[in-house]
Amino acid sequence: MQNTPPHNPQHPTRQQGAAQFHPRMSEQPVNQTNHHQPQQPFAGTNLPSKQKLVRSTVTAAIVAMVLLVTIVMPSEYGIDPLRTGRLLGLSEMGEIKTQLAAEAAVDAAKSEGAEGTDLKMALQLAAINQRLESMQAQLDLVVAVGPEEVDRPSLAATPTKQPEPQPNVLKQTLLNAQPAPVAVPTPAPIPEPASVGRQDEATVILQPGQGIEIKLVMDKGAIASFAWSANGSVLNYDTHGDGGGNSISYKKGRGEPGEEGELTAAFTGNHGWFWRNRTQSPVTLTLKTWGDYRDFKRVS
Repeated sequence: MQNTPPHNPQHPTRQQGAAQFHPRMSEQPVNQTNHHQPQQPFAGTNLPSKQKLVRSTVTAAIVAMVLLVTIVMPSEYGIDPLRTGRLLGLSEMGEIKTQLAAEAAVDAAKSEGAEGTDLKMALQLAAINQRLESMQAQLDLVVAVGPEEVDRPSLAATPTKQPEPQPNVLKQTLLNAQPAPVAVPTPAPIPEPASVGRQDEATVILQPGQGIEIKLVMDKGAIASFAWSANGSVLNYDTHGDGGGNSISYKKGRGEPGEEGELTAAFTGNHGWFWRNRTQSPVTLTLKTWGDYRDFKRVS
């Protein structure tokens, strides 16, 4: 019998070592087969959510709008609603571009209009030249064949020659001629002025603060013409009437230089004016009246 050495677990035999070595050798074909298998997505990858995409889109749109309003519009079109282009010096650039574009449009319109005008003038000149040629042809025909043949080609009448007057006969005729009588218009008679009734005039100097009242005694419906003047200054006045228990105020004024018109009596009584000088210097009042009234009197 052969003696078998005792089994020592700390010193493996060759067979045990070979048994442990085989799994390592078998790893190589396993790895080769893995190359042909589809790779699985990386489980740790974080895709953006829908809320993040919406937030990013809104943020980009806001930034684009801000850039449009603050930079693009001032620099390209001269529109600066937020005044940022003026601060950044972009508004002047946009205004220059806009002005250049407008000038270019105007120049283009002018050139198009000039071309149209030249064409129109050329057509008009061609029509005028055609008319001139037609007129020249007619004149040449008149000179060649005579006016009678042109107007009436079927008639060849010879114009009748008028006898010339003798010098003595002409002289005698001129001496015997008498100028035709000239009718002298008779001037129309100047109509006599209609009766204006009574006429009066008064001139009064009013001191500062002083007043005066002048009345006309009139019947109901009577008409009196008047004209008063403060002679370069102004007066306060009140046109009124009273009498028989009646009273009326026709017109009032403050600081007036004068007035003229007609006064129609609303009833039988006294009708006239009251003036007062509210200036700091004397005022000369002149009143002229004419018409249908019975008396002219100063009341105060």
